Amino acid sequence: MSQKFLKYSLRILWISFILAVIGIPSTFYMVKNDAFGWFGGLPSLSALERPDPDLSSELISADGVSLGKYFRKNRTPVTYEELSPELVNTLLVTEDVRFKNHSGIDLKGVIRAVVGKITFSFKGGGSTLTMQLAENLFKTNTAEQGSLYKSRTLGQVSTKLKEWIIAVQLEKSYTKEEILAMYLNTVEFGSNSYGIKVAAKTFFNKLPSQLTYEESAVLVGAINAPTRWSPVLNPDNAHRKRTEVLWNLHKYGLIDRIRFDTLNRDSIQLNYKVENQNEGLATYFRTQAKNYLVRWASENGYDLFDDGLKIYTTIDSRMQQYAEEALAEHMDTLQQIFNDHWQGENPWIDNDNKEIPEFLDNAIKRTDAYKNLETRFGKKSDSIDFYLNKKKKMTVFSWEGEIDTTFSTYDSLNYYKRFLQAGFMSMDPRTGYIKAWVGGINHQYFKFDHVQQGRRQPGSTFKPIVYTAAIDNGYSPCFPVVDAPVSFSLPGQDPPTWVPQNSNGKFTGEVMTIRQAMAQSVNSITAFMMNRIGPSTVVDYAKRLGIESRLDAVPSLCLGAGGDVSIYEMVGAYSTFVNKGTFIKPFFISRIEDKNGNVIQQFVPDEQEAINEETAYLMLHMLKGTVEIGTGRILDPELKIDNELGAKTGTTQNASDGWFIGVTKDLVSGAWVGGDDRSIRFRYWTMGQGGRTALPIWEKYMMKVYADETLGYEKGYFEKPTIPLRTVIDCELYEENLNSSDTVDYDVVDEDDFM
Repeated sequence: MSQKFLKYSLRILWISFILAVIGIPSTFYMVKNDAFGWFGGLPSLSALERPDPDLSSELISADGVSLGKYFRKNRTPVTYEELSPELVNTLLVTEDVRFKNHSGIDLKGVIRAVVGKITFSFKGGGSTLTMQLAENLFKTNTAEQGSLYKSRTLGQVSTKLKEWIIAVQLEKSYTKEEILAMYLNTVEFGSNSYGIKVAAKTFFNKLPSQLTYEESAVLVGAINAPTRWSPVLNPDNAHRKRTEVLWNLHKYGLIDRIRFDTLNRDSIQLNYKVENQNEGLATYFRTQAKNYLVRWASENGYDLFDDGLKIYTTIDSRMQQYAEEALAEHMDTLQQIFNDHWQGENPWIDNDNKEIPEFLDNAIKRTDAYKNLETRFGKKSDSIDFYLNKKKKMTVFSWEGEIDTTFSTYDSLNYYKRFLQAGFMSMDPRTGYIKAWVGGINHQYFKFDHVQQGRRQPGSTFKPIVYTAAIDNGYSPCFPVVDAPVSFSLPGQDPPTWVPQNSNGKFTGEVMTIRQAMAQSVNSITAFMMNRIGPSTVVDYAKRLGIESRLDAVPSLCLGAGGDVSIYEMVGAYSTFVNKGTFIKPFFISRIEDKNGNVIQQFVPDEQEAINEETAYLMLHMLKGTVEIGTGRILDPELKIDNELGAKTGTTQNASDGWFIGVTKDLVSGAWVGGDDRSIRFRYWTMGQGGRTALPIWEKYMMKVYADETLGYEKGYFEKPTIPLRTVIDCELYEENLNSSDTVDYDVVDEDDFM
């Protein structure tokens, strides 16, 4: 007896047994009840009525633009109304031409499939669209299996019986249109695209409603074997499959022969782009938002990557675009200046402007590549050096576009360490809404976020916090101080005293107001005020203004050298001045909805009164001085016309960090620029000043924002306090009062105050 005949006989025996002895009706009953554990479980009625495929969660901007998605399988559902007629017709003639006439089971198709199995001649499958949907939704091939699955043939029959039962129930619960849409939402099309909406976007950059017959034929043709029929991986296969699908359209009278020949003659025209987290708007923001959302979802019983959440953010896509453009435009130019400045020399230098020896050797030991090799081969293995210096093909970032090259890991580190980095954030000071967030120069190549994740010394941008503490404790912006050395005692340290120097290394001996001093960033006068009010008081006010990073209560804090802070924190702190003394913690999510559109959580601002309204307004007056008479004078005059601006520049020692924070009546925005390592910088302090490195980003951004009338941001003036000021800000009047008062104990400054 031949093996083929034996196999043939066994197939007839088993199928005859199931259909004739048990019978279809009784089998239905047995599968549903499964008292003997033969078939395995079936989904519950509630699961059948509310099938729950994994769905991508979507991040949406305040103006309704999709910023990106979080997913394990990239899937976004559509309704039947969002499908083009061409797509629907193509699917039906390919997968289930009698779909509209059956109730989940196509008996003609079943008979054809059984005959094909018995005679070993494939005439087409017996699964309807509804049965395929049952398989997609409830994983009938891999779900709980009973004892019959010990036999491969019986297991296959059992699976089909399950799909019949589920299909019948689905047909009772949903309309044909709903079933068809659900099917297209659950299908995999390849290139990490699940569901027709993502597939249409990935392969043709279209919506499902825009798909033509030739495009639909490509996608529908790929359903049963996404890799084999992929137009990207196997274009010849895909073209043959498209021909087959187009012929079905002709066969059933949906296109004539001339159109078939025309469509079939054309090559497949793709507009192919796989969605990923390195492309599109707000790439750094999306990553930072994900870190928060994963925690939120875990605490609230949701799965960010499967539950199809709609996350509405405070980001405005237009402002985000302007921020990204402003940063890129300036950093492209600044990087060229930096490269020309160093002329091929290594830019990692110490405080004496001398190259740091073995800088790269030490830096590479902090990389994941080095740590992985160390784990693989052991410490001090020669293999580590071998693999670190092994050349391989790679694509690297440049401001002129990506470059294909051959680099070793060591070469790559050497290349990337020479880039300056940047961060920028913009927020509405009255609502706390973050409107734009740019964490770096290119998320694909530089993952580190410089808005919230990164913390650096703020330099002179910290001085307004010192002056906030002073003004809130009774000092006027007109308070006069001499530009002279201030000595701080440092018990137990060597040297035992510290005398802050001005940026130019000189003390003029001139008397100036603290407003003038802050505007011109005179270190000695900030140090004098720190000496008066004390470092602990300044730390307290920094915390009130939302600085959560660790700050040391030391004299050097007056120059921003007492701790590292983030752009996120500094922009939030400055926003308090515009918001009349109320600190609102910057936030970026307004609400979250489930997949059905139900609001799960509405987010409200976390706010607290930090300083009184008068102090806040006086600080705006102080910040205006930077633009009027100080380091912000270089701002484009166009920005100043009919507009009040406040600002502060900041530059750390040796110009490792450049800062600029600007405030208007509606927006507070901040920029930071520097190397990822503090030793990577310009040789000269003047070249790395915040006014040169960071200010232009803010300037370009605000010019773009004001130019876009659809945003609604107009120039104007800071809102006055609701009650009259008690503090004199007319400095001539202040001097008159100072000279004529016999009863008020004004602080009169003399040289002895500095010693």
